Amino acid sequence: MRLYIIRHGETDWNVEGRLQGQADIELNKNGIRLAGITAEAMKNIDFDLGISSPLSRAVETAEIILKDREVPLLTDDRLMELSFGSWEGLGCHKNNFEIPSDHFDDFYLRPMEFVPGEGGETILKLCRRTDEFYQDLLQNSEYQDKTILIATHGCTVRALMNSALPNEDDFWRGSVPMNCAVNVIDVYSGKADLVEADKVYYGKEDWNDFYSAEA
Repeated sequence: MRLYIIRHGETDWNVEGRLQGQADIELNKNGIRLAGITAEAMKNIDFDLGISSPLSRAVETAEIILKDREVPLLTDDRLMELSFGSWEGLGCHKNNFEIPSDHFDDFYLRPMEFVPGEGGETILKLCRRTDEFYQDLLQNSEYQDKTILIATHGCTVRALMNSALPNEDDFWRGSVPMNCAVNVIDVYSGKADLVEADKVYYGKEDWNDFYSAEA
């Protein structure tokens, strides 16, 4: 099984530095453009299946990647982004900070200690649902020799990778993945190997790190 795990394209809330979580924010024009560049670079990959978070920004990204191919695209709620609860939509950059907490940096620096807004979920809870999704993939006999596109979100990408390739010391593996970054993982007999990490197909002039402790 080969998994291409992609983070969705850019949204207006990314640019504005707002917490999106499970708010259903669509791609902006630049996000559609970046997904198109990524799709062109991946046009020769013979995908058998696509699985996406049901949130529109992830579905749109998957649809752009799989355009003009007769490839089924499923959605799975377990691929949704971390819920920030009452904090969704609030600014999280230094220049627009609106989050009523003195410990928001835990999200980046001590993620397993992160406490979200009311009604939100912890990163540990997110990891549990992505691990359930991943284990279901492994146990599905129909998927064992398939090439699968998985379209999801920044924090969910890292949680899913943690299921395949545990890294207790660095959940973020250095950073939140950029929009449309692709991680490629091969799985054989239950063992996962990282083939490519955070591959970005557009030029450096379009690189943006919208979410970090320094943002």
